[in-house]
Amino acid sequence: MGVAIRIQSIAQAGLQYGKDSYDMERYAELRRIAAEMISAKTDIPVDKVYGLFCGEAGYQTPKIDTRAAVFVDDKILLVHENNGTWSLPGGWCDVDQSVASNAEKEVREEAGFTVTSEKIIAVQDWRKHNVTNYAYGVIKIFVLCKYESGKFEENIETTEIGFFGKAELPDNLAAEKCTKEQILMCFDSYENQSSPTLFD
Repeated sequence: MGVAIRIQSIAQAGLQYGKDSYDMERYAELRRIAAEMISAKTDIPVDKVYGLFCGEAGYQTPKIDTRAAVFVDDKILLVHENNGTWSLPGGWCDVDQSVASNAEKEVREEAGFTVTSEKIIAVQDWRKHNVTNYAYGVIKIFVLCKYESGKFEENIETTEIGFFGKAELPDNLAAEKCTKEQILMCFDSYENQSSPTLFD
């Protein structure tokens, strides 16, 4: 799938910066071929892949995903997703948000808590750490957040919350969002406040 993503990236750049009409046709065809490759690999219909994968203009860059690590009584907050998996609260960084404010917003929306972002734990290339089921690059930013106030409120994304110790982590984690290793990385940063930010 990495080859298809690379072809799509080249095609998108060509469509943005190309001048020759014949080249533009070739770039558009390369983009379509890349979508077909992704579809064949994932069994997602070509039109859906094309809509997700080929809808952007300009130079292609990765999406930013923020994940908040919130600790209370030395246990980490996880949210229970509608699909039955557990995850650190988080999501795509909105265009009008910073990394810090997006992490805080996601916790508020998914858990009902007010938190304050305190430290970047890690900046990771999703392809090296997570199950990769998107047709574009993702940079994951893990943020250590301080709990301020609040309680869980029903919402459209999560059904409940839980606090877990290192030895209590659930098996059914949303691996594309956070793995057990990434959660343990958050514990390490919380327990060693002077530890440096990790990055790929």
